[in-house]
Amino acid sequence: MPESRDDLQSDLGWALGAVLRAYAKAGGPLLAGVPGAHRGYQVLAAACGAEDTQLALANKLGVDRTVMTYLLDDLERAGLVERKPDPADRRARRIVVTDSGRTTLRELRGKLAHVETGVLSALAEPERAVFRDLLRTVATRVGLHDPQGDACAVVEQCTDPAPATKTRRRKA
Repeated sequence: MPESRDDLQSDLGWALGAVLRAYAKAGGPLLAGVPGAHRGYQVLAAACGAEDTQLALANKLGVDRTVMTYLLDDLERAGLVERKPDPADRRARRIVVTDSGRTTLRELRGKLAHVETGVLSALAEPERAVFRDLLRTVATRVGLHDPQGDACAVVEQCTDPAPATKTRRRKA
């Protein structure tokens, strides 16, 4: 029996996917100059001020360690981050956002705020604030239960119309 529109609209996966696709589509062009686009932006945002190790950052964002290495290589070549030795463990590297990275991040946050406003335009401003807070709470809690989940694969499935038909040089 086919699903009715009400059944689909009450499906959490459909709703999250629709919002993610709209955000990725509207924000994608703004992030085209950032290595790794959305993922690169998230790495930059997560690294800003935290100075986590490369592995801790990968775990925090749910990004495969190999993918994180490629992203950081590209972000470092662009002058947005630096890898510095961890004083507590000489084998580990801390990720430090450069001044250029901070400027880029500040500019992107302003532009993406407009995208967010557009995507959430069905809600009044007080509702948007509640929505953001609730979503952040759920996302944080889910991350605690599945810190090793591959968020990159989920984003690709939600935003790539034909993932099986494309070949990629590497995951990014």
